[in-house]
Amino acid sequence: MATDKKILAKGIRYLSGALPLFFIGPVVIHSSFKNEKHFLFIPVLGIGIVLCILAMLLMFKGLKTIMNSLFDKEK
Repeated sequence: MATDKKILAKGIRYLSGALPLFFIGPVVIHSSFKNEKHFLFIPVLGIGIVLCILAMLLMFKGLKTIMNSLFDKEK
C-alpha cells in the first residue's frame, strides 16, 4: 500500500488554510462582542461566524483528503 503524495499535499494545504482561520474567527467574534453598541456589530459577528465555519469545513476536508491518500483502495 503506497501513499499518494499529490493527494497528501493537497490535504496538508487544506489544513494549513484552516489553521489561521481557527485563530482569526474567534478574534473577530470577540471583537464584535466588545463593540455591541457599534452599528457594524451584526455584520462583524456574521463574518466571524462564517470564518469559524469555514475553518471547520477546511479541517474536515483536509483530514478526509489525507485519509483518502493513505487508505484509498482504488489503485
